[in-house]
Amino acid sequence: MAVADVAPTTATHRAHRAPALAAEDRGRLLRGEHHDPHSVLGAHPRPDGLIVRCLRPDALAVCVLAGPTAWALHDEGGGLFAGTIPGGSSGAHRLRVAYADAVVEVDDPYRFPPTLGEFDLHLISEGRHEELWTVLGAHVLERQGVSGTRFAVWAPDARGVRVRGDFCHWDGTALPMRSLGSSGVWELFVPGVGAGALYKFEITGPDGARLERADPMARRTQPPPATASIVADSDYGWGDAQWLRQRADRPAHTAPMSVYEVHLASWRPGATYRELADELAAYTRELGFTHVELLPIAEHPFGGSWGYQVSGFYAPTARLGTPDDFKYFVDTLHQAGIGVILDWVPGHFPRDEWALARFDGRPLYEPEDPAQAAHPDWGTLVFDFGRREVRNFLVANAIYWCQEFHIDGLRVDAVASMLYLDYSRPDGTWTPNAHGGRENLDAVAFLQEMNSTLYRRCPGIVTIAEESTAWDGVTRPTDQPAAGGLGGLGFGLKWNMGWSHDSLAYLARDPVHRKYHHHEMTFSMVYAYSENYVLPVSHDEVVHGKRSLVSKMPGDWWQQRANHRAYLGFMWAHPGKKLLFMGQEFAQGAEWSEADGPQWWVLDGHHPAHEDHRGVQRLVSDLNRLYTADPALWEQDCTPAGFSWTEADAADDNVLAFLRHSADGDPLLVVVNFSPEVRDDYRIGVPHVAPSTWREILNTDALRYGGSGVLNAGPLPQEPRAHNGFPASITLRLPPLAALWLSPGAPGLA
Repeated sequence: MAVADVAPTTATHRAHRAPALAAEDRGRLLRGEHHDPHSVLGAHPRPDGLIVRCLRPDALAVCVLAGPTAWALHDEGGGLFAGTIPGGSSGAHRLRVAYADAVVEVDDPYRFPPTLGEFDLHLISEGRHEELWTVLGAHVLERQGVSGTRFAVWAPDARGVRVRGDFCHWDGTALPMRSLGSSGVWELFVPGVGAGALYKFEITGPDGARLERADPMARRTQPPPATASIVADSDYGWGDAQWLRQRADRPAHTAPMSVYEVHLASWRPGATYRELADELAAYTRELGFTHVELLPIAEHPFGGSWGYQVSGFYAPTARLGTPDDFKYFVDTLHQAGIGVILDWVPGHFPRDEWALARFDGRPLYEPEDPAQAAHPDWGTLVFDFGRREVRNFLVANAIYWCQEFHIDGLRVDAVASMLYLDYSRPDGTWTPNAHGGRENLDAVAFLQEMNSTLYRRCPGIVTIAEESTAWDGVTRPTDQPAAGGLGGLGFGLKWNMGWSHDSLAYLARDPVHRKYHHHEMTFSMVYAYSENYVLPVSHDEVVHGKRSLVSKMPGDWWQQRANHRAYLGFMWAHPGKKLLFMGQEFAQGAEWSEADGPQWWVLDGHHPAHEDHRGVQRLVSDLNRLYTADPALWEQDCTPAGFSWTEADAADDNVLAFLRHSADGDPLLVVVNFSPEVRDDYRIGVPHVAPSTWREILNTDALRYGGSGVLNAGPLPQEPRAHNGFPASITLRLPPLAALWLSPGAPGLA
């Protein structure tokens, strides 16, 4: 307990014998099953003085230091020492403990009153404590002029709880915690313990079994595979006040959002949060991305899960540094003008016996029914969304990341697996809800509570659902009807996984067959405004045999890169926010591996193939620059007024053309040729514009991107010739496997 050897005092007296401890109290205390150790340990007044009792295993002798006098206690066996001090005392005493090899002085943990107030306990019991991390877990604080750490844990089914750590040689016998009534919370203030101390909870379950558990609320952990929690205390000074003030100026669905998805541990293998901060901020800013999205950062035991099997929901992974190091990472990106989105995984957790599973000896965070608790796909356990304390644990966790770490958004993983009771479950293995349906009403209520609470508390954040079905109202406000009267889920955005599936299936086909699948590129506009969408080309698309984005494309290397560039040009112009996984911005050929990370070496050499990769990287930079500068590409993403087809049915030509419109009506024309043929004099209908010329502002076939250089240089006159329902038209030379962006009266391409 951060104690030092001391010399014994000279004024030592023998305390009177204290009345014997009741056998039941003694037995429960020594077995670690006492719900109120403070009632028998510490100092207690009585008519003939002050009874002091302590539990110090392996001690040879214990004295109470009260003022200038030391009172020697009587050895009661089993590590218990007690005595009555004549005349009484305030109880503000210390203990001098003699061991075989040392004498130490410590403050008595059992002389301090509870550190949690009745209001906090009420909120915990009601499942409404929105800053749960401030009262549970380990917190360095001062009590009665004594510095130490308050430990608190929710374990309502436990017979008893002790705290153990490196401050007590991992023997928790001397540190039983007290139960704070019906809240299910156990608490103990341990003097002398400070930041950096390792600890766990030793729980006696309802069947008497002794369990060792990491702290569910730990804000810092040991690097895996070690599993201890660490007492955390932050003194980080933020420098992103301007970013936080400005981020709420425009709602996410009407703002530009181009997201670079990153697995932080493999982006630069071996780098720390602080090293990654400066390099990633510079890289994403150079490429023009508005945000980075991090695969889950919360602590997880198995690196191969990429963070999607979380054991420490409140702790940034220690693999890359401390919590303050992660704050530095976020702060650095904010000061560079880059938002930070986290993948958040509230749907399930691993079964590791030292973590959340059967935490206090019975199912606590998971449903009691093993069949309902088991996640059928991932070998994990699902959360019991019907239990208010569990919902509180998760809602507060969402707030924690946004409030304490200034996170700008949460992408919520695997929402569909939470919404449906029969998700991946055969008939007969799941129980319908109270209305006979398959909807998980508790999960719906949790997601609604999480979203409404987060948006209320953290202005300017955005929540994003990875929801793979057609659930109605994912991005509808919670007070608006949706999904059979359940109300909207309240997310800000939703991944458009249907768009990813269809468009990538189309691009994987040989161009000669694409005309038969033209609808795969147009169907997304049928439902484009049913939700507020993000277009994701995520990590899920470039692993497990799916191949990297460029390697999905047919043809030789030139055609693969041309398809890749055309697809990015199409994607950046299509309604919806953008997300691209690392490595795809420079067309790496290999699938992503968490062990190796991106193939940075393909950018570094002088071989022509390396210039090919740099060309794709330049394209992404230009796409982002033009995208963020033109409100037509993002201002009306979520309303039909922002889009109109000019050519949707040219299946035989493999050509698509459409207009994007800003709120002011300014248009941007996009034409994509998914054929390897050059198409001369290709007529496209356009609205009347002034001045009556159009210019290319982007052509993915440009030489600087690695293309063949088929451009439409100079102004393109608008002809008063109606076409496809438009009053005017222009004729273009369409390069092979390329996307064109054209703007009226723009400077154009050199």
